[in-house]
Amino acid sequence: MPNYLQPDILARAESLGMKARQVVEGLRVGDHKSPFKGFSVEFVQHREYVPGDDIRHIDWKGYGRSERYTIKQYEQETNFSCHILLDASNSMRYGSGATNKLEYGKLLAASLAYLVVRQRDAVSMRVFNTKVVAELPLSSQMGHINAITRILEEMQPREATTIGPLLDQVADRIGRRGIVVLISDCLEDLEPTLAGLRHLRFRGHEVILFHVLHTDEVKFPLDGNIRFVGLEGFEELMTRPHLLRPAYLRIVEKYLADIRRGCDGSGVDYMQLLTDRPLSNALAEYLVRRLQAGRR
Repeated sequence: MPNYLQPDILARAESLGMKARQVVEGLRVGDHKSPFKGFSVEFVQHREYVPGDDIRHIDWKGYGRSERYTIKQYEQETNFSCHILLDASNSMRYGSGATNKLEYGKLLAASLAYLVVRQRDAVSMRVFNTKVVAELPLSSQMGHINAITRILEEMQPREATTIGPLLDQVADRIGRRGIVVLISDCLEDLEPTLAGLRHLRFRGHEVILFHVLHTDEVKFPLDGNIRFVGLEGFEELMTRPHLLRPAYLRIVEKYLADIRRGCDGSGVDYMQLLTDRPLSNALAEYLVRRLQAGRR
Protein backbone atom coordinates (compact mmCIF):
# COMPACT_ATOMS: atom_id res chain seq x y z
CA MET A 1 0.00 0.00 0.00
CA PRO A 2 1.45 3.44 -0.89
CA ASN A 3 2.95 5.60 1.83
CA TYR A 4 1.75 9.16 1.29
CA LEU A 5 3.60 10.57 4.32
CA GLN A 6 7.26 10.55 3.31
CA PRO A 7 9.72 11.82 5.95
CA ASP A 8 12.01 13.67 3.51
CA ILE A 9 9.12 15.67 2.04
CA LEU A 10 7.52 16.39 5.41
CA ALA A 11 10.78 17.45 7.06
CA ARG A 12 11.59 20.01 4.35
CA ALA A 13 8.03 21.31 4.21
CA GLU A 14 7.70 21.59 7.98
CA SER A 15 10.94 23.56 8.26
CA LEU A 16 9.51 26.19 5.88
CA GLY A 17 5.88 26.26 7.04
CA MET A 18 2.83 27.58 5.24
CA LYS A 19 1.44 30.92 6.38
CA ALA A 20 -1.64 32.59 5.00
CA ARG A 21 -0.70 35.49 2.73
CA GLN A 22 -3.89 37.45 3.27
CA VAL A 23 -6.38 37.95 6.08
CA VAL A 24 -8.25 34.83 7.11
CA GLU A 25 -11.09 34.13 9.52
CA GLY A 26 -10.33 31.63 12.25
CA LEU A 27 -11.76 30.40 15.51
CA ARG A 28 -8.76 30.80 17.79
CA VAL A 29 -5.62 32.84 18.19
CA GLY A 30 -2.82 31.49 16.01
CA ASP A 31 -0.23 32.60 13.47
CA HIS A 32 -2.14 34.27 10.63
CA LYS A 33 -3.68 37.69 10.10
CA SER A 34 -7.36 38.00 10.97
CA PRO A 35 -9.86 40.60 9.74
CA PHE A 36 -11.15 40.90 13.30
CA LYS A 37 -9.71 43.59 15.57
CA GLY A 38 -8.57 42.73 19.08
CA PHE A 39 -6.06 43.84 21.66
CA SER A 40 -2.95 41.90 20.72
CA VAL A 41 -0.05 41.73 18.29
CA GLU A 42 -0.01 44.67 15.83
CA PHE A 43 -1.51 48.16 16.20
CA VAL A 44 -4.14 49.01 13.58
CA GLN A 45 -6.24 52.01 14.60
CA HIS A 46 -7.95 54.04 17.34
CA ARG A 47 -11.65 54.07 18.09
CA GLU A 48 -13.81 55.97 20.55
CA TYR A 49 -14.03 54.63 24.10
CA VAL A 50 -17.46 53.32 25.07
CA PRO A 51 -18.62 52.29 28.56
CA GLY A 52 -17.64 48.70 29.21
CA ASP A 53 -14.29 48.86 27.35
CA ASP A 54 -11.27 47.74 29.35
CA ILE A 55 -9.58 50.94 30.58
CA ARG A 56 -6.19 49.26 30.16
CA HIS A 57 -6.51 49.82 26.42
CA ILE A 58 -7.18 53.56 26.64
CA ASP A 59 -4.56 55.64 24.82
CA TRP A 60 -3.62 57.99 27.68
CA LYS A 61 -1.08 59.88 25.59
CA GLY A 62 -3.78 60.53 23.03
CA TYR A 63 -6.06 61.72 25.83
CA GLY A 64 -3.38 64.18 26.92
CA ARG A 65 -3.33 65.68 23.43
CA SER A 66 -7.03 65.71 22.64
CA GLU A 67 -8.82 65.22 25.99
CA ARG A 68 -10.81 62.45 24.31
CA TYR A 69 -10.88 58.83 25.42
CA THR A 70 -9.83 56.48 22.63
CA ILE A 71 -9.05 52.77 22.54
CA LYS A 72 -6.06 51.28 20.75
CA GLN A 73 -7.09 48.40 18.49
CA TYR A 74 -4.70 45.72 17.32
CA GLU A 75 -4.91 43.07 14.65
CA GLN A 76 -5.35 39.60 16.03
CA GLU A 77 -3.64 36.61 14.60
CA THR A 78 -5.69 33.51 13.97
CA ASN A 79 -5.64 30.00 12.58
CA PHE A 80 -6.54 29.35 8.97
CA SER A 81 -8.72 26.75 7.32
CA CYS A 82 -7.23 24.96 4.32
CA HIS A 83 -9.54 23.18 1.87
CA ILE A 84 -7.74 20.69 -0.40
CA LEU A 85 -9.46 19.66 -3.65
CA LEU A 86 -7.90 16.66 -5.44
CA ASP A 87 -8.79 15.71 -9.02
CA ALA A 88 -9.27 11.93 -9.29
CA SER A 89 -10.57 11.81 -12.85
CA ASN A 90 -9.37 9.36 -15.51
CA SER A 91 -6.92 11.82 -17.09
CA MET A 92 -4.96 11.71 -13.81
CA ARG A 93 -4.16 8.03 -14.55
CA TYR A 94 -1.37 8.98 -16.96
CA GLY A 95 2.15 7.95 -16.01
CA SER A 96 3.58 4.98 -14.16
CA GLY A 97 4.94 4.55 -10.66
CA ALA A 98 6.04 7.81 -9.05
CA THR A 99 5.33 9.77 -12.25
CA ASN A 100 1.63 8.83 -12.27
CA LYS A 101 -0.27 12.10 -11.96
CA LEU A 102 -2.82 10.89 -9.43
CA GLU A 103 -0.20 9.29 -7.21
CA TYR A 104 1.83 12.51 -7.35
CA GLY A 105 -1.30 14.51 -6.49
CA LYS A 106 -2.12 12.19 -3.58
CA LEU A 107 1.39 12.58 -2.21
CA LEU A 108 1.10 16.36 -2.46
CA ALA A 109 -2.36 16.41 -0.84
CA ALA A 110 -1.22 14.27 2.10
CA SER A 111 1.95 16.34 2.58
CA LEU A 112 0.03 19.63 2.60
CA ALA A 113 -2.61 18.25 4.97
CA TYR A 114 0.09 17.07 7.38
CA LEU A 115 1.90 20.41 7.21
CA VAL A 116 -1.30 22.37 7.93
CA VAL A 117 -2.31 20.21 10.91
CA ARG A 118 1.20 20.26 12.36
CA GLN A 119 0.88 24.06 12.45
CA ARG A 120 -2.34 23.62 14.49
CA ASP A 121 -4.42 24.84 11.57
CA ALA A 122 -7.45 23.01 10.15
CA VAL A 123 -7.71 21.10 6.88
CA SER A 124 -10.53 19.55 4.87
CA MET A 125 -10.29 17.21 1.89
CA ARG A 126 -12.51 16.74 -1.17
CA VAL A 127 -11.70 14.22 -3.91
CA PHE A 128 -13.63 14.76 -7.14
CA ASN A 129 -14.12 13.86 -10.78
CA THR A 130 -17.49 14.88 -12.25
CA LYS A 131 -18.68 15.24 -8.64
CA VAL A 132 -17.27 15.02 -5.13
CA VAL A 133 -16.63 11.31 -4.50
CA ALA A 134 -15.04 11.57 -1.04
CA GLU A 135 -15.11 14.34 1.53
CA LEU A 136 -13.69 14.95 5.00
CA PRO A 137 -14.66 18.01 7.05
CA LEU A 138 -12.31 20.53 8.62
CA SER A 139 -10.22 19.31 11.54
CA SER A 140 -6.94 20.27 13.19
CA GLN A 141 -6.46 16.92 14.96
CA MET A 142 -3.53 14.70 13.97
CA GLY A 143 -5.90 11.73 13.79
CA HIS A 144 -7.51 13.51 10.82
CA ILE A 145 -4.37 12.77 8.79
CA ASN A 146 -4.99 9.03 9.18
CA ALA A 147 -8.49 9.46 7.76
CA ILE A 148 -7.13 11.49 4.84
CA THR A 149 -4.45 8.94 3.97
CA ARG A 150 -7.00 6.11 4.12
CA ILE A 151 -9.19 7.91 1.57
CA LEU A 152 -6.17 8.56 -0.66
CA GLU A 153 -5.05 4.93 -0.50
CA GLU A 154 -8.49 3.67 -1.53
CA MET A 155 -9.21 6.25 -4.22
CA GLN A 156 -8.99 5.17 -7.87
CA PRO A 157 -9.41 7.46 -10.91
CA ARG A 158 -12.81 7.39 -12.59
CA GLU A 159 -14.87 9.37 -15.09
CA ALA A 160 -14.01 12.77 -16.53
CA THR A 161 -13.14 16.10 -14.90
CA THR A 162 -15.64 18.83 -14.04
CA ILE A 163 -13.78 21.53 -12.14
CA GLY A 164 -15.74 24.75 -12.62
CA PRO A 165 -19.04 23.67 -10.97
CA LEU A 166 -17.09 22.08 -8.11
CA LEU A 167 -15.27 25.35 -7.40
CA ASP A 168 -18.58 27.22 -7.46
CA GLN A 169 -20.03 24.71 -5.00
CA VAL A 170 -17.04 25.05 -2.67
CA ALA A 171 -17.18 28.84 -2.86
CA ASP A 172 -20.85 28.76 -1.84
CA ARG A 173 -20.32 26.27 1.00
CA ILE A 174 -17.24 27.68 2.72
CA GLY A 175 -18.29 30.34 5.18
CA ARG A 176 -15.02 31.63 6.58
CA ARG A 177 -12.23 33.01 4.44
CA GLY A 178 -9.29 30.64 4.20
CA ILE A 179 -7.04 28.87 1.72
CA VAL A 180 -8.37 26.68 -1.11
CA VAL A 181 -5.87 24.36 -2.79
CA LEU A 182 -6.76 22.79 -6.15
CA ILE A 183 -4.61 19.84 -7.28
CA SER A 184 -5.44 18.91 -10.88
CA ASP A 185 -4.16 18.49 -14.41
CA CYS A 186 -6.94 20.90 -15.52
CA LEU A 187 -7.51 18.95 -18.74
CA GLU A 188 -10.93 20.34 -19.57
CA ASP A 189 -12.35 23.57 -20.98
CA LEU A 190 -10.28 26.28 -19.36
CA GLU A 191 -12.84 29.09 -18.98
CA PRO A 192 -15.17 27.29 -16.50
CA THR A 193 -12.13 26.44 -14.36
CA LEU A 194 -10.88 30.03 -14.38
CA ALA A 195 -14.40 31.27 -13.63
CA GLY A 196 -14.58 28.95 -10.62
CA LEU A 197 -11.19 30.20 -9.39
CA ARG A 198 -12.39 33.79 -9.77
CA HIS A 199 -15.52 32.94 -7.76
CA LEU A 200 -13.37 31.71 -4.87
CA ARG A 201 -11.23 34.85 -5.01
CA PHE A 202 -14.37 37.01 -5.07
CA ARG A 203 -15.43 35.32 -1.83
CA GLY A 204 -12.14 36.40 -0.26
CA HIS A 205 -10.30 33.08 -0.23
CA GLU A 206 -6.62 32.68 -0.98
CA VAL A 207 -6.48 30.21 -3.88
CA ILE A 208 -3.58 27.98 -4.93
CA LEU A 209 -3.54 25.89 -8.10
CA PHE A 210 -1.03 23.05 -8.23
CA HIS A 211 -1.10 22.14 -11.92
CA VAL A 212 0.08 18.51 -12.08
CA LEU A 213 1.31 17.37 -15.49
CA HIS A 214 3.41 14.53 -16.89
CA THR A 215 6.47 15.58 -18.84
CA ASP A 216 5.11 13.71 -21.89
CA GLU A 217 2.13 16.10 -21.93
CA VAL A 218 4.34 19.17 -21.93
CA LYS A 219 7.33 18.11 -24.05
CA PHE A 220 5.77 15.35 -26.21
CA PRO A 221 9.04 13.37 -26.55
CA LEU A 222 7.29 10.34 -28.10
CA ASP A 223 8.46 8.73 -31.34
CA GLY A 224 7.70 5.79 -33.63
CA ASN A 225 4.20 4.48 -34.35
CA ILE A 226 2.04 4.94 -31.27
CA ARG A 227 -1.59 4.24 -30.48
CA PHE A 228 -3.09 7.03 -28.33
CA VAL A 229 -5.92 5.91 -26.07
CA GLY A 230 -8.24 8.60 -24.71
CA LEU A 231 -8.60 8.36 -20.94
CA GLU A 232 -11.84 10.33 -20.76
CA GLY A 233 -13.94 8.99 -23.61
CA PHE A 234 -11.98 9.95 -26.73
CA GLU A 235 -11.49 7.32 -29.41
CA GLU A 236 -8.16 5.63 -30.09
CA LEU A 237 -5.79 7.14 -32.64
CA MET A 238 -2.81 5.47 -34.31
CA THR A 239 -0.25 8.03 -35.47
CA ARG A 240 3.40 9.03 -35.69
CA PRO A 241 4.04 11.62 -32.94
CA HIS A 242 6.88 13.44 -34.72
CA LEU A 243 4.37 14.56 -37.36
CA LEU A 244 2.08 16.01 -34.69
CA ARG A 245 4.75 17.48 -32.42
CA PRO A 246 5.04 21.05 -33.80
CA ALA A 247 1.26 21.67 -33.79
CA TYR A 248 0.82 19.88 -30.45
CA LEU A 249 3.52 21.96 -28.74
CA ARG A 250 1.99 25.21 -30.05
CA ILE A 251 -1.38 24.24 -28.58
CA VAL A 252 0.13 23.21 -25.24
CA GLU A 253 2.22 26.37 -24.97
CA LYS A 254 -0.86 28.51 -25.60
CA TYR A 255 -2.87 26.50 -23.07
CA LEU A 256 -0.19 26.88 -20.39
CA ALA A 257 0.18 30.59 -21.11
CA ASP A 258 -3.60 31.06 -20.92
CA ILE A 259 -3.97 29.27 -17.60
CA ARG A 260 -1.04 31.13 -16.06
CA ARG A 261 -2.33 34.47 -17.34
CA GLY A 262 -5.82 33.67 -16.07
CA CYS A 263 -4.48 32.80 -12.62
CA ASP A 264 -2.24 35.87 -12.46
CA GLY A 265 -5.13 38.12 -13.50
CA SER A 266 -7.37 36.70 -10.76
CA GLY A 267 -4.79 36.69 -7.97
CA VAL A 268 -4.57 32.88 -7.94
CA ASP A 269 -1.22 31.42 -6.89
CA TYR A 270 -0.16 29.11 -9.75
CA MET A 271 2.45 26.36 -9.51
CA GLN A 272 3.15 23.93 -12.35
CA LEU A 273 4.37 20.52 -11.16
CA LEU A 274 5.88 17.99 -13.57
CA THR A 275 5.72 14.51 -12.10
CA ASP A 276 9.30 13.62 -13.01
CA ARG A 277 10.54 16.19 -10.48
CA PRO A 278 10.84 14.97 -6.86
CA LEU A 279 7.99 16.44 -4.83
CA SER A 280 10.31 17.28 -1.94
CA ASN A 281 12.16 19.75 -4.19
CA ALA A 282 9.07 21.15 -5.90
CA LEU A 283 7.13 21.70 -2.67
CA ALA A 284 10.14 23.26 -0.94
CA GLU A 285 10.58 25.64 -3.89
CA TYR A 286 6.93 26.67 -3.64
CA LEU A 287 7.05 27.24 0.13
CA VAL A 288 10.23 29.32 -0.21
CA ARG A 289 8.48 31.40 -2.86
CA ARG A 290 5.58 31.99 -0.44
CA LEU A 291 7.97 33.07 2.28
CA GLN A 292 9.76 35.49 -0.03
CA ALA A 293 6.47 36.94 -1.29
CA GLY A 294 5.29 37.42 2.29
CA ARG A 295 8.35 39.54 3.14
CA ARG A 296 7.85 42.03 0.33
